[in-house]
Amino acid sequence: MTETALTRLVGVRHPVVQTGMGWVAGPRLVSAVANAGALGVLGSATMTVDGLREAIREVRSRTDAPFGVNLRADAADAGDRVRIMVEEGVRVASFALAPSRELIAELKEAGVVVIPSVGARRHAEKVAAWGADAVVVQGGEGGGHTGEVATTVLLPQVVDAVDIPVVAAGGFFDGRGLVAALAYGAAGVAMGTRFLLTSDSTVPDAVKARYLAATVRDVTVTRAVDGLPHRMLRTDLVRALEDSGRTRRLLHAVRRAAAFRRLSGLTWPQLVRDGLAMKHGKELSWSQVLLAANTPMLLRSAMVDGRTDLGVMASGQVAGLIDDLPSCAELVTGMMSQAAEIIGELTATGASMRA
Repeated sequence: MTETALTRLVGVRHPVVQTGMGWVAGPRLVSAVANAGALGVLGSATMTVDGLREAIREVRSRTDAPFGVNLRADAADAGDRVRIMVEEGVRVASFALAPSRELIAELKEAGVVVIPSVGARRHAEKVAAWGADAVVVQGGEGGGHTGEVATTVLLPQVVDAVDIPVVAAGGFFDGRGLVAALAYGAAGVAMGTRFLLTSDSTVPDAVKARYLAATVRDVTVTRAVDGLPHRMLRTDLVRALEDSGRTRRLLHAVRRAAAFRRLSGLTWPQLVRDGLAMKHGKELSWSQVLLAANTPMLLRSAMVDGRTDLGVMASGQVAGLIDDLPSCAELVTGMMSQAAEIIGELTATGASMRA
């Protein structure tokens, strides 16, 4: 049951992917996921270029299993990051935004499996035509930047539209969801919030406690952080951003963007260009550009520093259903056992109906 087009493509034992969450998906989490037989993915967008190489090597020191790196295709230093991946022999590249045809070709020529994430059927069709090896399809239930179409509607659209493996994301956290995704025709599931809420995650305990205490109603979608729909926990900071005026948000964004520039090593022109890239195709104000550049530091405040009062907590709706912190090994093993049991029951039911 565990072998699918995804497991054959990337060489893992189980059709489960841990998404490349910035500040969260570091070497410890990624290696734990890989050792559990799933696909761990480093979140490189919040790492420096040198930090990415160090992180890849640390994962290598912790596991012999395949893993991937998540990239921002529109980042100013995307080419340098791709070069490091190729030099270090990383097997899988995933993208939060669709990479260009040329970037896909470059990675494939180097033997890297390319798996972009998309939120619409037309985007899946585009990257498939450009040579992507598989695609992650995130429905509106997913955390972070998200769309409006539910996974149960978007997933079958994409499965019917492309001939490459489709990985379902948005709303998955257990074996039941995996079976449902496979029934839709997906080759596996991708999960972010569920892996964030494990004992192997380096997110501070106080932040994990906030997630575990959340109900489904405590997870909201807001545009107040960077102007795009962003699913996260509703906190006092989110309410304050929603209620504050444009000038106050702009000043707050300038301070945070300056801090991220120092931490990342980016120049101001690179930072602004990355902010603009986040908003491509949109009518932008300078406030929105800086808010987009500011987002990584808001996430860092919570995910690294533990300051839930100063940071934002991206979250899928499933946070309201999760109440434990298993290890990655316990999580993946439990998912696969539950999925196997459900498939066995469905097979028996089908046999009795035919009798």
